[in-house]
Amino acid sequence: MRILVYGAGVLGCNLANNFFRAGKDVTLLARGKWAEEIKNNGLRIKSKFKPGITVSRVPTVTELEPDDGYDVIFVVMRYTQIGAITDILRANKTKNIIFVGNNVRADGLAALLPEKKVMFAFTSAAGHREADRVVSVDLKKVTVGDLRGAPSNEKLIGMIFEGTKYRVTYEPNMGDYLLCHAAFVLPAAFACYKTDGDLRKLKGDTAYLGKLIDANIEGYRAIKNAGHEILPDDNKDFESAAYRRTCLRFFRLMCATDLGKICASDHAMNAADEMSALDRDLEAFFDKNGADHPVWRELEKEASKYLK
Repeated sequence: MRILVYGAGVLGCNLANNFFRAGKDVTLLARGKWAEEIKNNGLRIKSKFKPGITVSRVPTVTELEPDDGYDVIFVVMRYTQIGAITDILRANKTKNIIFVGNNVRADGLAALLPEKKVMFAFTSAAGHREADRVVSVDLKKVTVGDLRGAPSNEKLIGMIFEGTKYRVTYEPNMGDYLLCHAAFVLPAAFACYKTDGDLRKLKGDTAYLGKLIDANIEGYRAIKNAGHEILPDDNKDFESAAYRRTCLRFFRLMCATDLGKICASDHAMNAADEMSALDRDLEAFFDKNGADHPVWRELEKEASKYLK
């Protein structure tokens, strides 16, 4: 099975590396100096919590031509960059496309590629890219699947990840999964912008952390009232005291340890354009459905220095 990973940021590099280490026929599409670095010195990945650097000689290309045939293309790009490559994907003969990462308009994106079999995924990896390496934490977990009502591609997904170290969760409603994910991560991004990327400034600020949870619940409430499913299943009881306690523990940990920098502020500070676009589109969703979200708006206003 021939795999192309289109995009060589933190998520794309970890994905390509994991496929390569599993013996898969994988190619990485990268650009510019980063592509040259990988071609000359290999894909170098430094785990945040392990010694040493892994070096993988992943085949690397810089373009996707119409006749380049793959069994599946993983598109691993920022939400704001996807629109620039839809024509390239449409022209290419590959049928199976999996978009990896944040997205609150999955149905609309799939509609732009009617002749393709479009799926969506989210991987549990985070970190940052340096001149000659990726520094990251990769939990090797992936949630991947189809849009609600679409024919199941679970068997194909199983074949793609067979033999890898990924813990794969098949999700038949990735559109709602990604909508809910945005409603959780955007308040965390607001916190990053409030503190100029230093979440430790919020250590012990239980009142503010409570507002992050309030904003998340406003988002989930809007999503549910609009007829969408709350996912993952663990979050369905989002109005409960138990859910608030779980979130508060997570946010406290995020603000007291390196977890916040690795999993939240590194990406938020380097991808303010993506967070801004996600926020605008989610705000449009709230307004379209008449959803009340005063705490969300309050946190958003405090983060306006970075939101565009």
